[in-house]
Amino acid sequence: MSDAEDKYHPRSNPNLIGHDHAEEKFMSIWNSERIPHGWLLTGPRGIGKATLAFRIARFVLSNGGDQAASPGLFGESIDVSLSLDPESPVFRRISSGGHADLMTLERTINPDTNRLRSTIAVEEVRAAGDFLRLTASEGGWRVVIIDSVNELNTNSANALLKILEEPPDRALLLLVSHAPGRLLPTIRSRCCQMPLTPLSEADVLQMARTYNSELSESDLEVLCKLSDGSPGRALSLAEDGGLELYKELVSLIASLPNTETAELHKFGDKLARRGAEDKFRIVAELLAWWVSRLARLGARGTPIPNIVPEEQGCAARLLGAAGVDRLLEVWEKVNVLADQTDRLNLDRKQILLNMFHALKGASTN
Repeated sequence: MSDAEDKYHPRSNPNLIGHDHAEEKFMSIWNSERIPHGWLLTGPRGIGKATLAFRIARFVLSNGGDQAASPGLFGESIDVSLSLDPESPVFRRISSGGHADLMTLERTINPDTNRLRSTIAVEEVRAAGDFLRLTASEGGWRVVIIDSVNELNTNSANALLKILEEPPDRALLLLVSHAPGRLLPTIRSRCCQMPLTPLSEADVLQMARTYNSELSESDLEVLCKLSDGSPGRALSLAEDGGLELYKELVSLIASLPNTETAELHKFGDKLARRGAEDKFRIVAELLAWWVSRLARLGARGTPIPNIVPEEQGCAARLLGAAGVDRLLEVWEKVNVLADQTDRLNLDRKQILLNMFHALKGASTN
């Protein structure tokens, strides 16, 4: 992991903005001493779900729960925050990935292809079950974070369900989900659900200023508009040239219904290069967001605001030609194509062309 990636990684991030209600809910349940073994943290990507999961893990593994449950001098409950000093031993060990009582499941790199695996394998989930059944090394809890549970395959999901059905004592599973509706209903029903919502533009701007002090105020404001309430998305856009990618994307949309331009093929070539996976993901997410926003505002009769010059004009033309229903069909197709590209390692240039052909079809029929 690079220094930049490590700075933003939830395991190393001491800051959580905009989710006080979620922390209060966890503390209230924790202090009640009736603690669910499974927690499902849900909401859009990049809004702080994994950051909250690591924040909870640090609190639990620092024996914060025992402190929280202890009465004060006159029998009153002592309020304990989930916050932990970044210089504390528990924080530092979790940040470095070296805490013996914490296991994290994420998609990993396949050494044969040097590509990110499309799913979390069943063997990893079974290993997490074995891990939770061991006695805690430090005499407290054992914690597993799965980021994200939507990346489990069918066998992995069933293995997780088995753990949730028969959880060991003093075991905590923190499940991050971007799309809880796609999970097995039995997994959802066995977890305490904690929905998180997108942040306000002011909160996103505060975080963007903290982590991107080199950007101009105008660029930061554009990032916040594109982030749609997701600080993680704002940081990703800043790191991977998202502002320029968005300008190129809007320029190509403005050229519709012509999809045979040299600019579109050049753009596709750039996204198809080795190492450009993140850029393609950003473009696909931005395109889906743009189409969704156009349909949503169009249904209310509200013009789409300019984030870059001429955006409002090309949006109005596309909305007038396609209509809201066709735009929703395009939005769904863009999401399906993006998901298939990620899972099946499809040709990214061809997928981009297919996305624009879908837009062309909507705007000409």
